[in-house]
Amino acid sequence: MALLGHGAVGSEVARLLTRDADELAQRVGARLELVGVAVNSARSDRETVFDPALLTTDAMSLVTRGDVDVVIELIGGIEPARSLVLAALEHGASVVTGNKALLAEDSTTLFATADAAGRDLSYEAAVAGAIPIVRPLRESLTGDHVRRVLGIVNGTTNFILDAMTSTGQSFDEALAEAQRLGFAEADPTADVEGFDAAAKAAILASLAFHTRVTIDDVHREGISSVTAAEIASADDMGCVVKLLAICDQSSDGQAVSARVHPVMIPKDHPLASVRGAYNAVFVESESAGQLMFYGPGAGGSPTASAVLGDVVAVARNRLLGVTGPPERTHARRRVLGIGDALTRYHIALDVDDKAGVLASVALAFAENEVSISAVQQEGHGDDAQLVVITHTATDAALSRTVRQLRDLPMVRDVSSVMRVEGEGL
Repeated sequence: MALLGHGAVGSEVARLLTRDADELAQRVGARLELVGVAVNSARSDRETVFDPALLTTDAMSLVTRGDVDVVIELIGGIEPARSLVLAALEHGASVVTGNKALLAEDSTTLFATADAAGRDLSYEAAVAGAIPIVRPLRESLTGDHVRRVLGIVNGTTNFILDAMTSTGQSFDEALAEAQRLGFAEADPTADVEGFDAAAKAAILASLAFHTRVTIDDVHREGISSVTAAEIASADDMGCVVKLLAICDQSSDGQAVSARVHPVMIPKDHPLASVRGAYNAVFVESESAGQLMFYGPGAGGSPTASAVLGDVVAVARNRLLGVTGPPERTHARRRVLGIGDALTRYHIALDVDDKAGVLASVALAFAENEVSISAVQQEGHGDDAQLVVITHTATDAALSRTVRQLRDLPMVRDVSSVMRVEGEGL
C-alpha cells in the first residue's frame, strides 16, 4: 500500500494504519502493509509513526511499483494528483482518494481508466468527511429513485453563517473568528466563494441521478455578500441562512440540476439545526422518503475514518478478485443551467412610501409570470421597505423580475435577493 500525502489527513491515516494494524488485518483478511509515503520534501525532522525510510519525494515511482496493490491519494488538487491516480490504476493498483476537485473536474477519464484496469476507485472522503454518503447513494439507495439532495457540505461556511446568526456578527467578523479557531484557511476563497461545495455538489448529483455532472455544470455563489440584515430578515421569517448544495431532478425525470448558493430555510427543517462546522446531507427519495446524514465534515480524524473505510473495502475486493460498484451514468439526463432551475426568492426593496408603489411592484412580478406568496411592508418617513417572497418559478423568470424591479423609478434599491427553500413560508 502506498500513501500520497502526509498532511493532517495523511498523517492520521498512517497513524490508524499503524495503531490498528492487527484489527484491520482481521477485517480485511490480510495485513495492510505500508510500503511508501510520498511527500513534497523528506525533511529529517518530520515526525512519523512509520519507518522514515518509507518517505519518498518520487511519487510516480512509488505508485507504479509492482508490489503496490492500493494507493491512497491525499495530496489534493488537479496535478500531479490526476497523473498519479491514472498511473496507479494503469499499473494495477486500486485507488482511494479524498480529492473532490479532481473527481468533479475529470471523473470521465478517472472512471474509464479504473474500469479498463479492472480496479476500484473509491472516494467516500471526498464529499463530507466522516459522513457516509457516497456508499448509501451508490449502493444502499440504488434500488430507489432519488429525487433531491440538499447538503451543508462545507464546515467553514456553516461556522461563519452560524456565528452571524447566533451573535449578530458581520461576515468579516465571523470569518476572522473562524480563522482564529482554525476552521478557515488564511485564504478562505475556496470555501467562502463556494468552490469546495460546488465540487461536492457535482459528485452528489452524479451519484444521485446516475448522470455525469462536472463542476462546470454547477451554478456557484458564495457567502461573502451575505449581510447581517439578511440574517436578521431570515430570523424574522422563522428561517436561518445556510450555504446549500442543491441537486434536483426535474418532475419528468429527464433532467437534473446542481447549484450552490445561500438560501433561507425554515428553522424546523432538519438542516437548519446543523450548527458550527458540522456537515449534513438531506436526501429525498421516492420509497425511502427523507433521510439525513450528519456529522463532522472535515478534519484529520473524521476524514481518515472515511478513507480507512474505503481502504478496507478495496483491500477485501483485491483479495476476492472483484471490484466494487462502477460509476453509473446510464441515465444520461440533461443537465440544466441555473436559469431552468425551479426556486423561490426573498427580495427586499427600498421604495418610495407613496400610493401605487405596491401595484407597480406587483405588476413587474405578474409580467414575468412570477406569483407572490407574501409581502411585508414597513414605512420609514418618505421611504419604505417591501419584502416579497415568491412562489416557485424558474430562476430565469425570477432574475428577470429583479432586473425589472431595479428599473422602476419608485424603487430606490433592491437591497437583498436570496433564494428560499421550504413551501411553508
